[in-house]
Amino acid sequence: MARTQSRRSRSDRGDFGKSVFINCPFDAAYLPLLRPLLFTIIDLGFVPRIASDLSESGQSRIDRIVKLIRRSKYAIHDLSRIKASKPGELFRLNMPFELGIDVGCRLFKNGCRSKVCLILEERKYRYQAAISDMAGSDIAVHGNKPAQVVKVIRDWLNAHASLSAVGPAKIWARFNEFMAYKDDLLKARGFSKKNIEELSTNDLIRSMKSWAAANSVQ
Repeated sequence: MARTQSRRSRSDRGDFGKSVFINCPFDAAYLPLLRPLLFTIIDLGFVPRIASDLSESGQSRIDRIVKLIRRSKYAIHDLSRIKASKPGELFRLNMPFELGIDVGCRLFKNGCRSKVCLILEERKYRYQAAISDMAGSDIAVHGNKPAQVVKVIRDWLNAHASLSAVGPAKIWARFNEFMAYKDDLLKARGFSKKNIEELSTNDLIRSMKSWAAANSVQ
């Protein structure tokens, strides 16, 4: 057991510099933003990390989240859903909670001082009314526009990872090309139409990785 844990620890450290923890809603309403978010990370050669990555029996969700945060140099926290959308609806606290864990990891854990995070919001300055302590952090506004999600994530990773990445318009075009062929790719892997409609996030990520590997940027 000790040897297995040691091998996992070495692997985790090796993935650290390419891993991006994603803290956002995973519901149908957010899917138009989640798809380009994931694709941009993958197309730039990074590895998206989400809580559903880890499904060890007996491991709590919070333990999985902490493990992913520790494994990831980069993190993207979308706080655009922290406000209730209609009267009587409770606003979501999961996203700011996970942001707090990420910030705490950077401040208190040895070896995590190099971690950086990007906070996404729907509208400029709105986050300050809810989490004023985050003033001065990397904040970007997507306006609920998928193409803008591509741009802000591309520009942020390009700056922090010292890339010479292709422009956001190129990544956006590649994303739309992937979406045009996605169903054919999944059908070839044995997915029915109903399966595709109910596609899990992990299967979506695998399809994006497969497409990106077969269609490298020219």
